[in-house]
Amino acid sequence: MVRLSRSEWKAGYFKKLEKHLSEFDKCFIVNVDNVRSKQMQQIRMALRGNAELVLGKNTLMRKVIQKQMNQDSNLEKILPHIRDNVGFVFTNGDLSEVRKTIENNRVEAPAKAGAIAPCDVVVPAQNTGLGPEKTAFFQALSIPTKIARGAIEIINDVHLVRKDEKVGMSEATLLGMLKIHPFSYGLVIKQIFDQGCVYDPAVLDITPEMIIEKFAAAVRNIACLSLALDYTTLCSLPHVFANGFKNLLAISLMTDYSFKEAEKIKEFMEDPSIFT
Repeated sequence: MVRLSRSEWKAGYFKKLEKHLSEFDKCFIVNVDNVRSKQMQQIRMALRGNAELVLGKNTLMRKVIQKQMNQDSNLEKILPHIRDNVGFVFTNGDLSEVRKTIENNRVEAPAKAGAIAPCDVVVPAQNTGLGPEKTAFFQALSIPTKIARGAIEIINDVHLVRKDEKVGMSEATLLGMLKIHPFSYGLVIKQIFDQGCVYDPAVLDITPEMIIEKFAAAVRNIACLSLALDYTTLCSLPHVFANGFKNLLAISLMTDYSFKEAEKIKEFMEDPSIFT
């Protein structure tokens, strides 16, 4: 295979990213920290047919996007999010399905000293199977232990590492001794670009049922406020009509005046037994 010169590779990269920005109207902006080449290849294979993964230097990606902004000014919204170690997952398919594929392709990893913890690490109470000679190591980490059946037993759950803090050498060593792989790495979705809009991936968790529930709650609130202020709005109209009918019904029951909608109720009030 002929190795391309840097200028040829750069020209090819520009052409590829320009093509993707033109052909796809949706993309995930993903962080690729701690994702090794083998795992990246597996992710590409899993996405094949539904999405395209494009990586590259931030400076190159910015240049291509700035050029493409002449054709689509909405691409400017992506620029603030091109920082740190990021890439793009382009798709014209269902965003939820592609996100599921991305999230399913994570791999477990051991805790390494000096790494920033992506999550809290809690070591559960357990018999470690380690000999009593390791007791001093646990004491140095202030982990309460006892000897049971000739092995060290951790008495209580221990919050060993906190999210976003560096993993210490001792903590990494202990997790290795206990054969605990507390972390998992893969593409992390930071933002979504969707037909000119940029939004948080949490938006994909919103279901139609949740939207209906929120809308109904908002309508109820507006109706309550309208009734309290005696200011009629579209939301309060059903209540206004209902209250008006109740008032007319009350007048009808207290007088000889009647109307069609009140007749059955008046009959029931005069003789409930006829409805049994």
